[in-house]
Amino acid sequence: MPSSEPSLLFVFDQGLAALAMALRSVLEAFSLATVVLGLLITLRQAWQGWRARRRGPSAFQAVRLTFGSWLAMALEFQLGADIVATSTSPTGAHLVQLGVVAVIRTLLNVFLARDLEAEASHRSLRPEGLP
Repeated sequence: MPSSEPSLLFVFDQGLAALAMALRSVLEAFSLATVVLGLLITLRQAWQGWRARRRGPSAFQAVRLTFGSWLAMALEFQLGADIVATSTSPTGAHLVQLGVVAVIRTLLNVFLARDLEAEASHRSLRPEGLP
């Protein structure tokens, strides 16, 4: 005689899906908060540089690197959210989204790391006391 109660496996699967959905939402919220916080910090840095009359390529590069670092962190959270979504329901759309975010994150990190190294070597070549 079949039982009307859901099987333990079905309940576990539903609980896991709910947990994954909640985790994905939290990770996406962190990603959004990271972009907003990074934007605010970058705008403050740009404003302070403008008020101190620091202009030119090096000032722009510093602001760009700051915002790029925050965007890279946001993409890490977004990638985590996409991994969670893909692991619970691996549809074609989720796999494509995961691949796109992974490629963008990787390219951004490669160029950001290259720019940070160039900025560090540029700073090490400057005489003491110069910005």
